[in-house]
Amino acid sequence: MDRILVSTVVYREPEAVFPYLESFPDYPRYSEHLKAVRRVDSGASGAAAGADGAGSEQTDGGTSGPVYDLRVAWWELSYTARSEVTDVSAPTSLEWRLIKDLDARGEWRVEPEPESAPEGEETASRVYFDAVYDPHSADESAISLPRFVSMGWVIRKIQPKLLEEAERVVTRLVEDVEGRSRAVDLTLHEAP
Repeated sequence: MDRILVSTVVYREPEAVFPYLESFPDYPRYSEHLKAVRRVDSGASGAAAGADGAGSEQTDGGTSGPVYDLRVAWWELSYTARSEVTDVSAPTSLEWRLIKDLDARGEWRVEPEPESAPEGEETASRVYFDAVYDPHSADESAISLPRFVSMGWVIRKIQPKLLEEAERVVTRLVEDVEGRSRAVDLTLHEAP
């Protein structure tokens, strides 16, 4: 299993950050390669989704949360991943997993970190993006590869792009949460 774990400080309290993490339909604004997000199911819990699309239901190991189709495009490839929210503990954690074609799961985590607020800012939180995945678990029949292109080649080319994309998403998320652009210091805790 490979892992990407990045974090950064955002100058807001967790309660102000968390709604942005729950708003899956807004994720394409943060990403270069995520083209569309569409909710396809409210999960077995039957809980209604909130206006943000993710709902705020608490799930446990036996219940599933909202399910989304995530349309991704890179180079000559396009693919729709299906992601399920597996646990929501607002305002600190949102866990997810892919439910077809690839073994992957992750978490958005928000921790108060008021000591990191610079002068002029009231508070701060640390936002973590954590994803664990097995690139070799990819279902080769799920992606139509161009002639003479192997899945191994795609995996080698895509792995560095995943880290770039995680950093881009976290940086753009901070801009959205704070309502302004600024230099964002990312901490890379783990990368493949």
